Amino acid sequence: MKWLRICLVFVVLFIVSVRMTQAKTPSLGIHILRPDEISQVRQLFSADHWDASQQIFVTIPYSLEDTERTTEWQTFFNTAAQQNIVPIVRLTTRFENSSWQVPTRKDVVTLLESLDAYSWSQPERHIIVFNEVNHAKEWGGTVAPREYADTLAFALDWAHTQKHTYIVLPAALDLSAPQSTVSWDAYAYWQVVYREQPELFAQLDGWNSHSYPNPAFSASPYRTGRTSLQGFKQELAWVTQWTDKALPVYITETGWESSKSLNRYLRQYYTYALENIWNDDRVLAVTPFLLKGDPGPFSGFSFLTGGDEPTVQYLAFQNAMRAVCGSACPQLISYNR
Repeated sequence: MKWLRICLVFVVLFIVSVRMTQAKTPSLGIHILRPDEISQVRQLFSADHWDASQQIFVTIPYSLEDTERTTEWQTFFNTAAQQNIVPIVRLTTRFENSSWQVPTRKDVVTLLESLDAYSWSQPERHIIVFNEVNHAKEWGGTVAPREYADTLAFALDWAHTQKHTYIVLPAALDLSAPQSTVSWDAYAYWQVVYREQPELFAQLDGWNSHSYPNPAFSASPYRTGRTSLQGFKQELAWVTQWTDKALPVYITETGWESSKSLNRYLRQYYTYALENIWNDDRVLAVTPFLLKGDPGPFSGFSFLTGGDEPTVQYLAFQNAMRAVCGSACPQLISYNR
């Protein structure tokens, strides 16, 4: 009987330990801009508890021009399969006249039929129906929530009738955008979408969030509220007004912009996010922005330099993962091109 009690104690302690460990390991990934960048994704996670048997995610845009690059994209999906990477593919159109063009129904069909023709390794295919459409530059130079509502409804219907299973996510909105002639407040935008398509939120397979630490992509992770790193929590609470469906959330953009004053805090900030924010049970994936954005306007977010060397972002993120993972992590593997 004494032995039995001792064994039960060890079993309980083991279960508690496993649950605590699981609570500290959100599903991570990275945002990339080009399909050939997928070959550099796994290296980012070599310092933590992930290995080749565990999934990571990549968010990547897919444009109308990309539909003609079938060999390049099939190579992307093959690499994803080999390295156990789950793609989250964001639909885009063409960038013309300083904005992304408004998609026609024909454009949506072209994008979805093209994606359906590729061989993916996952039984469920994740897609995002365009990007930050509460900015005019993302929708043909205008903000048109009714038009987007109809486009999203059409994309949902079309994707859900394909031969493969699709996890359809809406465009993430910029939660810090003001109400103006070139942008809309995120919740004002969604209110109009709901009035146009009341059943839409119940048809979604998940929620998509760009929960950045604003203002200026530099705020502390300890802040709360709609423009904080925890903005997704307010979004999910808001969505419950319109559907009883418990939508999981994919945080497909997040992270800090590097600066001299902020860099010394990056590891601490990422560690806090991993331990206290991104480990929320409702979060299915977090893909910080951006693996490669240097040179260019996104260089402050970039994890790699133009010469493929690790930036302070890269190293801070790796060290934060190792701090959270602790002794369960393998020995730190340095970056190697």
